[in-house]
Amino acid sequence: MTGNPFSLCRSWLFVGGPDARAETAAESGADVVILELEDFTPPGGRPAARAAAPALLAAWRAAGAVSAVRVNPLAGDGRDDLAAVMAGAPEVVMLPKVAGPADVAALAEAVGAEERRHGLAAGSTRLVPNVESAAALFQTREIAGADPRVAGCLLASEDLTADLGAPRSREGGEIAFARAFFHAACVAAGALSIDYPYTFADEAGLAASCAGARALGFHAKSAVAPAHAGPINAAFTPSAGEVAAAERLVAAFEAARAAGRDRVLLDGHLVEVPSVRNAEALLSRASALAGRD
Repeated sequence: MTGNPFSLCRSWLFVGGPDARAETAAESGADVVILELEDFTPPGGRPAARAAAPALLAAWRAAGAVSAVRVNPLAGDGRDDLAAVMAGAPEVVMLPKVAGPADVAALAEAVGAEERRHGLAAGSTRLVPNVESAAALFQTREIAGADPRVAGCLLASEDLTADLGAPRSREGGEIAFARAFFHAACVAAGALSIDYPYTFADEAGLAASCAGARALGFHAKSAVAPAHAGPINAAFTPSAGEVAAAERLVAAFEAARAAGRDRVLLDGHLVEVPSVRNAEALLSRASALAGRD
C-alpha cells in the first residue's frame, strides 16, 4: 500500500464523546483514536463533544496517535459535526452507514469546504467510509475508489449483522464471507481494509478474531475498548518467529536462484516467487514497525 500514510496503523480505537479524554491515546497505545459522534455519543451530548474536539484531537496527536472523528450521516447531524470538529484539523474523518460512492463524494465536498473555511491545506483530511450493510458491501470497491481522499474503509460488524438478519456471535461466522469479500475489494481499490471491532470482553476471543483477520491479509482492526488496542497492535506486528521464518524462506529461494533454479522445496512447501514476495512484504512491514510500541 505504497503512499498510504496510514498503512502502518494497526489499532483504530473508537471513543464516545462522554468517554473521550486527552489521555486516551497515551493510555491505550492505539495507533488511531477516533472521536465517535454517532452511536457512542447521544444527541444531547453532541454539542459538548464537538466543542471539546479540537483540544482532544491535538492531545491525541501530541501523544503520537493519528487523530480521527466519526461524524454522523450528512443527512443527520453530520454537517454540524464537521463544522465544529474541522477546527481541530482531524487527520481522518469517518462516515458511518455509507450507502454507495455518492455518499463519499458528498463527504469529500463537505470536508473540502470546511478545509477552506478553517485555512487547512486542501486534501489534507483523509476519509474512511464505514461499510455497514449488505448493499454497501457489494459496492466496497467503488466506495473505496470514490475519491482520492479515501485512505481506507472500515467493516462495521454490528449493523451489518443486523442487516443480514443473523445473530451476532463471538466467532463471527455469520459475517465470515463479508469479511473476506470486504478485504479483497479494498485491496483491489488500493485502500487499507480495517477489520470490525471485537465487541466481547474475552481475551482469547479477541486473539482469535485478530488471527482470523491476519490470515485473510488484514493489517488493521478497529476497537471499542481501550484495553483491546495493545493486543491488536501485537497481533498485527510480525513476531520474531515470523520474521525468522521469512528470512529463512528468502535465503533458501535466493540460494536456489543462484544455483539456476526457479523454486525450492522448504519444509515440504514448494516456494516460488509469490511466496517470496509475501515474505519480503512481511520483513518490510516488520522493519517499518520496529520500535513503534
